[in-house]
Amino acid sequence: MDPQKLQEPKYFISESKGHHLRMGDLFRLSLRVFRIRPLRTFLTIFGISLGIGTVLFLVSLGYGLQYVLIGKLATTEDSLISLEAFYPIESGLSISSDDINSIIDLEESEEISPVSEFAGEVTTDSFSGFLLMKIIKPNYFRLSGLKPDIGSVFTEEEESVVISNTALKLLDLKEDESSLGKKLSLKIFYQNEEEIDVKIAEVSSDIGIRGIVIDEFQPPFIFIPFDSVIDKPPSYQRVLVKAKDIDSVELLKDKLIEKGFLISARLDLVNQAKKIMNIITVILGIFGVAALVVSSIGMFNTMIIGFLERVFEVGIMKSIGASAKDIRNLFLMESLIMGLFGGIGGILIGISAGEIFNFGLNFLAKYLGGKPVDLFIYPFQFLIFIIIASGVVGILSGFWPARRAAKLSPRQAFIRK
Repeated sequence: MDPQKLQEPKYFISESKGHHLRMGDLFRLSLRVFRIRPLRTFLTIFGISLGIGTVLFLVSLGYGLQYVLIGKLATTEDSLISLEAFYPIESGLSISSDDINSIIDLEESEEISPVSEFAGEVTTDSFSGFLLMKIIKPNYFRLSGLKPDIGSVFTEEEESVVISNTALKLLDLKEDESSLGKKLSLKIFYQNEEEIDVKIAEVSSDIGIRGIVIDEFQPPFIFIPFDSVIDKPPSYQRVLVKAKDIDSVELLKDKLIEKGFLISARLDLVNQAKKIMNIITVILGIFGVAALVVSSIGMFNTMIIGFLERVFEVGIMKSIGASAKDIRNLFLMESLIMGLFGGIGGILIGISAGEIFNFGLNFLAKYLGGKPVDLFIYPFQFLIFIIIASGVVGILSGFWPARRAAKLSPRQAFIRK
């Protein structure tokens, strides 16, 4: 053989630098596995992709469920720092104007919205029915986080109402946009705890429907603007109190409790919902990680087999000048590349599976008359984490075969061959 051909191989740099493979050469050598064993390499990457795709599918479902639930609980920023105060039912007490003034005077209180609830009669052109009348100010919707499912809320000095779908059924009106603008005639029956006689309150004029709330779990009700009622309510059943900031919520809550009120805080519900949904997300993630571990075992097995098949090749590379570090890096690079490709494939599989599932769910919801919803959320930070984690999984799967190959001497390699 021509001695000139036995000079330093093209994949190795000069001896003065320690016979280490250049990064570009290391990368090109690592890609040989895709040409030499394409089917095995593809199946290994596909197995990793399925495991990572399962993790992404389940965790993104957990994120989506949490977003949907919290979005239902906190539709406005003000509703998060608002408290609902009311007296215990067994006390038989109502909130008076003096109570309202004392709440306004609290240092931590920034805004209030009292709510009066009385029975009343609603009449249309051909039907009438008895409903729960809720006399409110327009800021009630912002502080409570309530939004009509159809139409919109009324504003200051606007003579219109927001009504529940169950009330529309009672009045023989359709539960859709065709009922918006329909005129209603209202009568409100005031009665205090001390009084036996009922006073019929007058409403300024016939009022049109502005919005519809879909709620099958409450009795038929209707929201009436405070300014539309000529005879103001004698008392209130509930009051929404907005704190100055989130740090004032607990102090405001304690002061209202000292006054004898029971408190319902949407912030507490959101925090509890977050805790529950975080637990659900973790559980879903554990199932996904179990699938990833199984696929990682498959990749580890592939790397072991690859090492055993390439013992003679390792011996030749060491005999022509490759160092133990070169051999180790070569195997680690191969496993890293397969892990990263598995991560990218897993992201594509997870997002595709989520979108297909969500499309089918929304198609079914639309067919059954429900509202579309996006159940899957893919945080960018989590996608980056998946790429990094897939690389780590690849390196861990190839670490032991790389270590074995690095310790193998040319003599041992040729004897095994």
